[in-house]
Amino acid sequence: MAKRRRRRRRRKQLVPVLVAMLLVVLVAIAGIITGFIKKYTPSDARMDLADYYHTSEDEAALILQDTISETKGKMVDGEAYLPYSIITKELGGRFYWDKESEKMLYTTATGTLEIKPEDTTYTIAEQVKQQDYVIVKEIGEEFYIALDFAEQYMPIQGEVYDNPNRIVLSYKWGETNTVTVSKDTEVRYQGGIKSPILSEAKKGDTMVLLEEMENWSRVMTTDGIDGYVEKKNLEKPKTTELSYSGEYKEDYSSLTREHKINLTWHQVTSEEANTALGATIQNMTGVNVISPTWFSVTANEGTISSLASADYVNEAHNRGLEVWGLIDNFNPDVSTLEMLSIRSSREHIIQKLLEEAQRVGLDGINVDFEALTEEEAPHFIQFVRELSVVCRANNLVLSVDNPVPQFTGFYNRKEQGIVADYVIIMGYDEHTTGSEEAGSVASLPFVKEGIEKTLQEVPKEKVINGIPFYTRLWTESNNGTLSSEVMTMDAASQYIQENGIEVYWEKETAQNYGELLTDNGTQKIWLEDEQSIEEKMKLISQYELAGVASWKLGFERADVWNVISQYLQ
Repeated sequence: MAKRRRRRRRRKQLVPVLVAMLLVVLVAIAGIITGFIKKYTPSDARMDLADYYHTSEDEAALILQDTISETKGKMVDGEAYLPYSIITKELGGRFYWDKESEKMLYTTATGTLEIKPEDTTYTIAEQVKQQDYVIVKEIGEEFYIALDFAEQYMPIQGEVYDNPNRIVLSYKWGETNTVTVSKDTEVRYQGGIKSPILSEAKKGDTMVLLEEMENWSRVMTTDGIDGYVEKKNLEKPKTTELSYSGEYKEDYSSLTREHKINLTWHQVTSEEANTALGATIQNMTGVNVISPTWFSVTANEGTISSLASADYVNEAHNRGLEVWGLIDNFNPDVSTLEMLSIRSSREHIIQKLLEEAQRVGLDGINVDFEALTEEEAPHFIQFVRELSVVCRANNLVLSVDNPVPQFTGFYNRKEQGIVADYVIIMGYDEHTTGSEEAGSVASLPFVKEGIEKTLQEVPKEKVINGIPFYTRLWTESNNGTLSSEVMTMDAASQYIQENGIEVYWEKETAQNYGELLTDNGTQKIWLEDEQSIEEKMKLISQYELAGVASWKLGFERADVWNVISQYLQ
C-alpha cells in the first residue's frame, strides 16, 4: 500500500512539471509564430512627406525630371516660383539678372524682355505687357521666377502638388524607361516591406524606372516621389517617349550658308596690312571667307578700336570673299568680367560694331573672346545673345570662336549653337606656351575629341573646325627648362633641312615628327604640313561639319589650299 501511495504522489508531482513544460513550448511556438508573422507582415507605418522633402511651409520641393533637388522653390499667393539659379544652371533658361539696371532680362531672337522684381508687368520693344501675377520675386539673396512665366519662354512643363508643396518639372525630352503597376501596392522609402510607406500606387499607374534590384525597383512617381516598389507588383520595364507638349518654340532664324565655309583669319595690326591684302592673298585659293582682326575692346565701358577698311572689303568682295570682322578681348587693361557684366558696356560694343559693319560693308562679325573664366561665362553668353539680335536684324553672320571643350565646358556652346550662326572650334594649342611638356599643337586625337564633344551640343551644320598653319619648335634644355617658338610651315621645313633632322610619320598624332640633339639639350618638332592638314580635313568631312577655319593667313604653304578645298566640295 505504501508503495502505491508513493507512486501516486510521484505522478501528482509530475503533472505540474509537464504542464509547465507544455506551456513553455506553447509560448515558444507562439513567439516563433508571432516573430514569423511580424517579419513577413508589411509595415503600415507612413512617413510624413514634409519630412521626406525637408520643406518648410512657404517652400516647395523641386523635382527636376527624376531627381529631387536640394534647392527649394517657393509658393507665394498660390503661385509657384522657381529659383533663378536652377533656371539658368540646371534648366538652361535664358533669364539673366542685370545688376546695372536691376532687372531680369530675357533675350529673344528679336529683342530683350525687361522685368523689374515684384512687378506684374514686363517691357519689350518699349511695349508694356501685363501678367496677373508677380513675375520675378526677390526673397533673401535669391531671385525667383514664376513657373507660369518660365513655361512661356522655355521648353519645360511643370505640375504643382500640395500636402506638401512640390513642383515636378519635365525638361529632358526623349526616351526613358518606365514601369506600370500591375496590382495595387505601396511606394516605400527604401526597398523592404518594413520601410515606411510614402504613397499608394494604383494598378495602371506609370512611373519612371530609376533602378532595378532583385526584388524591388526604385521609381519616380508622376507626383515626384522617389521610392521603392516590389517588382512582383510591376509589369516589365519598357521604353517610353517623353514629348514636349507646351507652346514654347525656338524661333531663331540662322544665316548659315548653303555651301561649306572655308575661312581664314587675317591678322591685321595696322592700316598698311589692309592695303597689302591683294599681295597677301595672291596665292590663296578656295577660301570664301576672310576674317581680319580689326576690332578690340579698349575699355571697360565698351569702347573699341577699329582698323576696318571699306577698300579692303571692296577688294575682298571683288575676289569672291565674304568679310567677317573679328573682335577680341586681348587688351590687358580691360577687365572682361567688368566689361561683359555691365549692360551699357555690352550695348556700346554692339552699337559700335554695327556702325563699323555698316560703314565698311561687312558680311559678318567673328567674336574671339579668349581665356574666359567660369565667372565671366554667363555674361559672355548674354553678350552673344544681345549681339545676335542686332546681327540677325542687319543680315550679319555671327560666328563665335571657342577653345576645345575638353577644358572649357562652361562656355555654353549649346546656347551659342542656337543664337549664333556658326560655332568655331579653335582646334589647336594642345601644347603651347606654359605647357609642362613638349607636344603637338594639334594632334589628331585632340582635334577629334574637340569635334565630338562640340557636336554633343551644337548641330553639325553650325560647327566649323579651326586648324593651325603653324607648329612649335620645342627645346628641352639640359638644365630642365622647356621653351618653344612658333614656326610657319615654310620656316619649319627650312629648319628641318638646314639641320638635317630626320622626320618620320607618327601615327598616334598623325604628324611628321623629328628630334635634334644639341649641346644645350633636345629639340622636338611635330610638323603641320600638307599631310597633317589632310588628316584633319578628313575629320571635317567625316563629321559633315559646316567648314574649316585656319590660323593664320601667311603661315601656310600655297599647296595646302588645294588639300583643304578637295574636302569641302
